[in-house]
Amino acid sequence: LNATRYSLQGFAHALRHEAAIRQELIALAILLPVALWLPVSALARLVLVMSMLAVLLVELINSSIEAVVDRISLDHHPLAGRAKDLGSAAVFLSVVMSLICWAVIAGPLALAWLLGR
Repeated sequence: LNATRYSLQGFAHALRHEAAIRQELIALAILLPVALWLPVSALARLVLVMSMLAVLLVELINSSIEAVVDRISLDHHPLAGRAKDLGSAAVFLSVVMSLICWAVIAGPLALAWLLGR
């Protein structure tokens, strides 16, 4: 029960203080119905949804890294910058992975729809 409460507090904090989380949740709110509507296999649908959730997961971890670094010191330090840059790179990579999943699975369907096939 405590772990659940702490998790919910973490989600609430992320919603209040992390713009990137809010943006990614908006993308999820738009793309989740699309993923459920697309005429694809259950496995393909799962890949689409999980790729979006992975972005949120990595963003939460990145936000945690940034909070810890800022807690230690607000002074510029090369290792603090490296930690933040590495977290940002992880988020970027997760977004690229999700985009690739969407391009491979939904791309051909969207193209056929646009071309009227």
